[in-house]
Parts: sequence; C-alpha cells; structure tokens
Amino acid sequence: MRLGSRAVDVLYALAAAKGDVVSKEELLARVWPGVVVEENNLQVQVSLLRKALETSGESHLVTVPGRGYRLIGLDDGRQGLALPDKPSIAVLPFQNMSDEPGQDYFADGIVEDIITALCRIRWLFVIARNSSFTYKGRAVDVKQIGRELGVRYVLEGSVRKAAQRVRITAQLIDSTSSAHLWADHFDGSVENIFDLQDRMTESVVGAISRQLEQAEIERAKRKPTNSFDAYDYFLRGLASAHRMTRESTSEALKLFAKAVELDPDFATAYGAAAFCYVVRKINGWTSDRVQEMAESARFARLAAQLGKD
Repeated sequence: MRLGSRAVDVLYALAAAKGDVVSKEELLARVWPGVVVEENNLQVQVSLLRKALETSGESHLVTVPGRGYRLIGLDDGRQGLALPDKPSIAVLPFQNMSDEPGQDYFADGIVEDIITALCRIRWLFVIARNSSFTYKGRAVDVKQIGRELGVRYVLEGSVRKAAQRVRITAQLIDSTSSAHLWADHFDGSVENIFDLQDRMTESVVGAISRQLEQAEIERAKRKPTNSFDAYDYFLRGLASAHRMTRESTSEALKLFAKAVELDPDFATAYGAAAFCYVVRKINGWTSDRVQEMAESARFARLAAQLGKD
C-alpha cells in the first residue's frame, strides 16, 4: 500500500514521539499547518495508516481515548502508559508517621487538597485520587509508578502529628530518573487545622509549579547533540527523508549512520533512522525486510533509551 503525503506526515509525527501519545490537535496542526480542517480528515489518514501498519491482524497504531494516538510494537523496552504531551504528576498517599494509626484520615486529606489545587493548573496533567491511592501502603519504585500511571513527576511525603503540632514533609521526584527536584517540610499548630491545610497546600503547589516549570524549561533547552558535524549530517538526512522516495530514504539512512557514528548518543538520529525503515516497509522498498525491520526495532530502542529525558 502506497501512502499519500498526509498519511506519511501523520506517521512521521507519531514516529517522532517514540511511543508517546500525540494529541489530535497537535496532529492537525502539524499535518495541516495554518488550515482549518474537520477532524474526520485526520481519522481517514489514521485509518489508512492502521491498515498499512497491520501485522498478523494487529495494528501498531492505537487510539488512546481522550488523549490521541501512539505507535506501539517497536519493542522499545518500555512498559505502561506513555507520558502525556504536557507536564504530568501523581500525588501519592502521604505516610502517616504519627503514633496513632487513626490519623491516616488527616494525611489522606492533605493529599486530596494538594491534588485539588494542582488540578487548577491548566498546563499540568494530574492523576486522579482514585488512581494514585491504589499505591497506599505499598512499597513501589517511583520509576514503576511513573510507567504505570503515565506521569513524569511524583510527589510523595509524610505527616507527623504530636500533641498540638503537625509536621508535613514532601518531596518531588522525576520518575524517569528518580532525581529529587524539590523537598521541604511544613510545621504548624492543629488548633486551626483548616488554615494549616490551606497554608501548606498553597506552599506546596507554589513550589511544585516553580519546579515543574523550571524542569520543563531545562528539558527544552537540552541540545540533541554536542557535535555540530553530527547535527549537520542529521539535518541533511532529514531533508533526504522528507523527499519520500526509495533512493532518498536510502541516502537518509546513510546520513543518519554518519551522524550516530560521530555521536553514538544522538537519540533523535536513531529515531529518524527507525522512521525511515518504517517508511520503506510501508512502501515496499525494503531489500531485506526481516533485516531492515530488525534494524528499525534496534534504532527505536536506542532512541527511546537515549532520549528518555
């Protein structure tokens, strides 16, 4: 099956996401830039892609309800949900460090207040209480939680209540690297518990918002490679890949190979090479289908591993 340019543009956008979800709005903006089109135009292209990417009755293009589309089945070594296309966080149940087990309700209430406050931040994707509270009382690795819930950031903490004093400790963690981005504690009296909860929640939300914004800014500033020559080969490879012919994709693969030879950690170049192999398969341009699909999977794994930040 030979795909039209629109379908190929959709495929390129999904492949570039390396398994992450791409929203319908983003696909419409990228495939039909500056043009207002009906959503069914996108659905037509997605349907064509599904058929083209079908293997043994199963398509590698799936719909994520309420979020968009993603490519799967490239064996990139990841499990669980893909990260959404905006900063995402799960607030885990805070541990009750008080002497009285009956104080769990207080710790749970603190967490609910934080979740409610975070949900007011439009640019932040917040996991619902029912989902995050499934981890209550369980010792689970933060990376696993991030994969299972599909979030980059995890907030965890504890509450200690003694006599008329309360201490709340919280820390913000990047689930992809287990790096601690922020930590603080809040002390107060329980004489006016609602004021204490409000003050603590506002402080935590303010700190989290600043940390998340800064973390996303730093991620956006990261260069794909420190080698200008590798980047030059990569750009030339992209230009060849966009011509979408058998010869141009072969040339693109050679250029991407030179790019990763100069910088073996160049994740984007590996991803682009994997995409070229997929295009060759769809259009029947492969000279050795089994070998090229194996290379596509290998490059996709490298792109996912090296570009996970």
